[in-house]
Amino acid sequence: MPLLCLGLLAALGATGTAAQDPVDVAPKNYHLEVENRWVRVLRLKLGARESVPLHEQPESVVVFLTGAHERITSPGKPEQEITRKAGQVAHFDGFRNAEENLADQPLEAVIIELKPSPPGSDSAPWPLPLDPMKLDPAHHRVLFENARVRVLRTVLEPHLKGPLHEHPHYVVVYLTDLHTTMTMADGKAVDNPRQPGEVAWRDPLKHVTENIGNREAVEIQVELK
Repeated sequence: MPLLCLGLLAALGATGTAAQDPVDVAPKNYHLEVENRWVRVLRLKLGARESVPLHEQPESVVVFLTGAHERITSPGKPEQEITRKAGQVAHFDGFRNAEENLADQPLEAVIIELKPSPPGSDSAPWPLPLDPMKLDPAHHRVLFENARVRVLRTVLEPHLKGPLHEHPHYVVVYLTDLHTTMTMADGKAVDNPRQPGEVAWRDPLKHVTENIGNREAVEIQVELK
């Protein structure tokens, strides 16, 4: 089952109960990063051996910023233990459970919740005419794809300049300390220094990315179809 292999949490259905929003249930642990009509992006932080109570979330993509070793408890289901590595990405269809960090180290992850409304007519056409997977497959890899999202891992070597490409509405999670420039289709250049764990929302755009730093730049891009 892909969700057990990849997910932060198993796919679990909520049955007949009011939604238990993690921001309300555990405001110390879940922090809002971005919200619009398409996504809600949360940052989860769990201290060593810390737990959060029962809560539920919709279809989501999870980006692990640290390793994870958790116990997952769901109503009417056997307990599960999961382990993940920093930088891994997961997709799940929705869940209702409690979780406990079994590690002696803090856990941090970014959770991109997908709202019911798709991007619609104001998004880029799909498939993308300037798809980075077609134009620069050496530096982009598809981690997950379904009817709603495509998740890419992008790795740019120091001083590498990629081709002009485009994205639809998307969320970026930066995994490394990096410094890039983004040159838009109209020639405007945007400076883009980032720290590991930062999150950005972007509307559809065409651009050229250049890694002007001395380090490998790694980021996760969650594209909305």
